Amino acid sequence: MKPIRILVDSFADEDFLNAQMTNAREILSRLSEDRFHVSTFVVGRPDARLAHRGSIRLIQLPKRRQTLRILNEFIRGKHDLLFYLKPSPAARIYLKLRRTWFDKRIVIGMVESQSDLRNEPTIKPEQVRIWEQTVLRCDRLFSNSTSVKASLEKEYGLASAVVPTGVDTKFYCPNDREENVRVRVLFVGSLRPFKGPQLLLRAAARFPAADFVIAGDGMMASALQAQAETEKLTNIQFAGSLKPVALREQYRLADIFLFPSRWEGSPKVILEAAACGLPVIARNDYRPETVVDGQTGFLRNSEDELLERLAELISSSALRRKMGRASRLHSERFDWDAITRRWEDIFKGLMGHRDEAHK
Repeated sequence: MKPIRILVDSFADEDFLNAQMTNAREILSRLSEDRFHVSTFVVGRPDARLAHRGSIRLIQLPKRRQTLRILNEFIRGKHDLLFYLKPSPAARIYLKLRRTWFDKRIVIGMVESQSDLRNEPTIKPEQVRIWEQTVLRCDRLFSNSTSVKASLEKEYGLASAVVPTGVDTKFYCPNDREENVRVRVLFVGSLRPFKGPQLLLRAAARFPAADFVIAGDGMMASALQAQAETEKLTNIQFAGSLKPVALREQYRLADIFLFPSRWEGSPKVILEAAACGLPVIARNDYRPETVVDGQTGFLRNSEDELLERLAELISSSALRRKMGRASRLHSERFDWDAITRRWEDIFKGLMGHRDEAHK
């Protein structure tokens, strides 16, 4: 059977740690080499897993002025599917141009956050507009959770199928270590208001016998550090933005994962923490399916409720171990190997429908 040719609108660079790009690389590194031939873009050093696969073609881009090169590949590239379309100028131009010719290629967009972007003040109006003019105009849309699917239908009346975000359970896994003398609580994420990293400082003040680690960077970094110094919170550490190996070490050193974000799709950090055997405390605003309330951790609707559950976990080593084991088992349902098989079936199904329609 002739391989399906896929152009993936992402970057293969190993140092590009944007969630969309890392998700795309996880899928590409697992696609069947016999059934799929893939092209994707690269600027610097590529992820070794992709560079060594004969079925993947890496398209070199300059560091600046990439739009025309990407657009040329969109238009002239010999692909059947365009996957993971980004909200970019090249994508916007391509989607306008393709209306003028008989383009049988299928464009696939992923929606990985709530669709009420206009209500989030840290997202600029121009970012919302280009997302509406690109991703939302794809031929097929996929959401990474049932909550994201419902949000897309509510805000735009658009249907989508659900394919969850995955996790590499071989890389993110628990290690054998002695129990910490002081309970260690971890947050991972960009330091933006809706992510709620400020709750870690409130928790550090309330639980002086525990240690707290904030891993990530962003607009709130300086203010949070200044607040910690002013309040003399000696039990909080700012780890900054970490690459995967160092981040995995933080998960393995921790006892509890606290993620107070109120506006998400299906955050991969929850899965990474779960795969490393951590109980997870998160908000229920976006109904994350990666946490089973009362079994793998807790889902609550307010900061006070989150802190109440944190107190419960800090006080009980047995509960932490029990929920941590359940968390690891639950994460295995989302392993990237299984998620990639689902994408393979989707790609084959879309091609089958296209070929039938054009007979």
